[in-house]
Amino acid sequence: MTDPVLLTLVLLFLLQIKHMFADFYLQTPRMLRDRGVYLHVGRLQHAGLHGVGSLVAMVLVGVPVRLALAVSVIEWVAHFHIDWVKGLWSDHTGHGPDEAGYWRAFGVDQTAHHLTYLVMVWAVLL
Repeated sequence: MTDPVLLTLVLLFLLQIKHMFADFYLQTPRMLRDRGVYLHVGRLQHAGLHGVGSLVAMVLVGVPVRLALAVSVIEWVAHFHIDWVKGLWSDHTGHGPDEAGYWRAFGVDQTAHHLTYLVMVWAVLL
C-alpha cells in the first residue's frame, strides 16, 4: 500500500479490530488471573497475542516483515507493561466493576493501548 493516508486508516482499522478480539474475546482464565504479578505467564501470552495480531495486520497492509516484527515485539513489551500497571493499580485499589475507579482505570488502560497503535502507525510510516 503506497498511499500513506490509506495505509494509516486501514492499519488503524485492523489494529482496532485485533484489539477488540485479543482483549475481549480471546482472553483465557489464565490471562485474566494475577494481573498485578510482574512475570505472569498469562499476561505474557496475552501481550504476545496482541503482538502476533499486530504483526499480521501490518504484513497485510504491506509493511516489510522485519519492520513489522520489530514493531510487534515493541508492542508486546508495551502491552505487557500497560496491563501490569493496571493490574498493580487494581490490586492496590480493589475497585470492582460497580465502582467508578474501576472504569477510570479501564479507560486509562484502553487509551494507553490505542495511543500505542498511533505510535506504531507513525513508526511504519517513517
